[in-house]
Amino acid sequence: MRTNLDGSELEKGDTLGGLARGLAVIEAFNPQRPKASIADIARATGLTRAAARRCLLTLQGLGYAEFDGKFFTLTPRVLRLGGAYLSSTPLPDILQPELEAVREAVHESCSAAILDGPDVIYVARSAARRIMSVSLGVGSRLPAHCTSLGRALLSALPESRLEAFLAQVQPGPLAEHTRGAVQAARAAGYALVNEELEPGLRSVAMPVRDMRGRCVAAINIGAHAGRATDAVVEGLFLPALRRAVTRLGERIPG
Repeated sequence: MRTNLDGSELEKGDTLGGLARGLAVIEAFNPQRPKASIADIARATGLTRAAARRCLLTLQGLGYAEFDGKFFTLTPRVLRLGGAYLSSTPLPDILQPELEAVREAVHESCSAAILDGPDVIYVARSAARRIMSVSLGVGSRLPAHCTSLGRALLSALPESRLEAFLAQVQPGPLAEHTRGAVQAARAAGYALVNEELEPGLRSVAMPVRDMRGRCVAAINIGAHAGRATDAVVEGLFLPALRRAVTRLGERIPG
């Protein structure tokens, strides 16, 4: 029996193994592996070569993958999967104007993300300038444990779900550091990350709650550490985030 991150149990008879394998194959493609052979996918997913081959050929037949005789690559049709989420929730549309208002107020990039397993996934963004070596946009993923967005989201979790998350993080100093950072964010009401994700980047984030008080996302401001001094964070960034979080709490249905 498998256990979800929220602590609920997933009955084996309630799942479709073929669907799970197909989704695992899709997720095996990433920036480090934009194209892959059957053997590559088998290694990445733990599937047998025969199972990986069937999944890849199924995806090819449905138009989600292409094959050049040696390697498989995903096609733009895969974007339908992410588009289905974005088109079925009003959250990004509600968040976007507030992100833009924050960007205009502080002249720095502002983003919103939700928690997805061990990562945060960006659902809205208003960029002022590029401050990271990696380009970020809607759909980008980053590790939750070392990002301000992730720590803000984790700070809003019940203790049982936080423990389930920490169980996925490599045991030892990393898990304990994450636990301490999340507890600090919970106490302060915001998460501050100082050049942990990338040298020169400082970011601060707050949880976003709906009308019923449930955390549905987090928003952050990211800036070069030289501009994001303690005085700027406390005097400009945090007030801007608090105003946005308050307005969003009055607009997001519960």
